[in-house]
Amino acid sequence: MSRIKIGLVGAGPWANRVHAPSIAAHPRTELAGVWARRDEAAQWVAEANGGQVFGSLEELYASVDAVTFAVPPQVQAEHALAAVRAGRHVILEKPIAASLENAERLVKAIEAAGVASLVMLTRRFADETRNWLAAIGEREDWQGGTATWLSGALLGGEYRDSAWRHERGALDDIGPHVLDLVDAALGPITEVRAAQHTADGLWQLLLGHRGGRTSTVTLSLHVPVRPSRLKFTAIGPAGASSLEGRETPAPDSFAMLLDEFTTMLDAGETRHACDARRGLHLQRLLAEARDRAGS
Repeated sequence: MSRIKIGLVGAGPWANRVHAPSIAAHPRTELAGVWARRDEAAQWVAEANGGQVFGSLEELYASVDAVTFAVPPQVQAEHALAAVRAGRHVILEKPIAASLENAERLVKAIEAAGVASLVMLTRRFADETRNWLAAIGEREDWQGGTATWLSGALLGGEYRDSAWRHERGALDDIGPHVLDLVDAALGPITEVRAAQHTADGLWQLLLGHRGGRTSTVTLSLHVPVRPSRLKFTAIGPAGASSLEGRETPAPDSFAMLLDEFTTMLDAGETRHACDARRGLHLQRLLAEARDRAGS
C-alpha cells in the first residue's frame, strides 16, 4: 500500500521530539513537509526528518493526505478548521481548541467533511494503559477513583517558556489526559461537581460519573518533582487497582496512534474512541471545571 503523506504544522519541542520523527519512521507514513511561523524552525525540523518546508498552509494542505498539528490550542483550532475544509484528515493535540465554541465549530466541520481525526491523548496509546483499562473493565462494581498528575514542567525544562501553558495551566495541558483516562476507566463523566485552583497552579476536581460513581483529580505543573508523578486508581468493594508512572515513551505512543490512524484511512473509517468527538467531550469538561472554579 502507498504511504500516507502527512504535513506537520508546528516546529516546537513537541513537534521536533515526537511528531516529525515518528511520522518519518513509520512504515505507512511520509513526512511530506513542515510549516511553522518561524521559517528557521520549520527548516530545522524538516531537514532532520526528510521533509520539505512549505511556504504557506494552503500549499501544505494541497500537497498532503493528512495534517498533524503541534501548536497551541488557539492556533490549532483555526488552522485545523482550514485543513478539514480542504478535505484533509487531521491529527490534533489536546485540548483541541482554546474555547468550547471553537471546539464545537471544529468538530462540526470534521463531521460535515467526513474526514478522519485522532487526538493525541498520549496515555491512551500505550500498552500498559490499555492493559489496565481492560482489567478494570472485567469488573462492574467499581465505586469511584482518584487521579493525580504532578509535574514541574513550568518550573524548568523545554516547556518552561510555553506561553499558553502558563496562561491555561495544568487544567488545559495535562487535564485532558487525566479526564480522558478517568472517564475511560470509571464510565462517562457527567458533571464536574466541584473545582478549585490555587494561585500557584494546583487544580482539584470532584467528578460525577454515569451510574453514580465519583472520582477526584489533582493536577499541577508547578511541583518540583522529577520525573512527573502519575497515579490513577479505581476503588471498589474488592479493593483497588492502580496505574502508576509512564512506561511507554511519547514517540512510541505516537507510533501506535499512527498505526491506528493509517488503519482508519485504509478502511475508510472516521470514528475512533480518541477522535475529535472525544476531544469535544473533554473540552466541555474543561469549560465546566473553569466555570465551577470561577476561572
